[in-house]
Amino acid sequence: MAGMSDPAMISALTIAGSDSGGGAGIQADLKTFAAHRVHGLSAIAALTAQHTRGVTAVNVPPLDFLRAQLDACFDDFRIGAVKLGMLANAEVIEAVASELERRRPGFMVLDPVMVATSGAKLLEDSALQALRTRLLPLASIVTPNLPEAELLLGHPVADRDAMHQAAQALLALGARSVFLKGGHLPDGDTVMDLFADAQGVRQIAHPRLQLEAHGTGCTLASAIAANLCRGLGLGEACFAASNYVHAALKHGYRPGRSDIVVLDHYAAAPQP
Repeated sequence: MAGMSDPAMISALTIAGSDSGGGAGIQADLKTFAAHRVHGLSAIAALTAQHTRGVTAVNVPPLDFLRAQLDACFDDFRIGAVKLGMLANAEVIEAVASELERRRPGFMVLDPVMVATSGAKLLEDSALQALRTRLLPLASIVTPNLPEAELLLGHPVADRDAMHQAAQALLALGARSVFLKGGHLPDGDTVMDLFADAQGVRQIAHPRLQLEAHGTGCTLASAIAANLCRGLGLGEACFAASNYVHAALKHGYRPGRSDIVVLDHYAAAPQP
């Protein structure tokens, strides 16, 4: 009947930054949730003036407004998983961590957004330690690329052996599992990612696509969150999300005036 709520509906919540260009951030997250047929919620932790050529301005809303968004989401919806993206400073991280400690969602997917594809810095220096100490211990899974892993760990990750060591080191920092993205390694025709948890390390490989893309990290973390809401286990959710991102990249398009590709979320949508 119209107007009646569905008690079985589980939602995914993204707490992240808005991308005015529509290719990353909150916009990519909500497209990903919709493509997976999961109801998407959002709490905007930052606003960016952004397009495919870069970030031109960042504005962080007042903490009271961020808390109001979180209260609105948690008070009315069954939230199966929370995806964390751009949290620009230590105060925002502290506010989000306190709320998650209070609300205790079933899963928390941490995408440690620090630098945009364009090279623009999206995380203040003071926030790095807060991310390590406040969010990593709460994370069901953390999904860094190699530059982000290097910042979190404080040392280079130069090859595949170092990736395995880095995944274990990230687990030691407190995350329950890690999906370490290997796309930044100059490894020829194959991109190798790692999924690591207490049971060990597993690899997932895809052919390298010769393109520059925008929003892949946001999309991967959101797809993991959506798959967790659909009932997949963490490992299965990660492998399905990685395949989704690869398919969305293959069907990607260039809506802006640069050569940056934006993912096609619906061409990659999983079957019901």
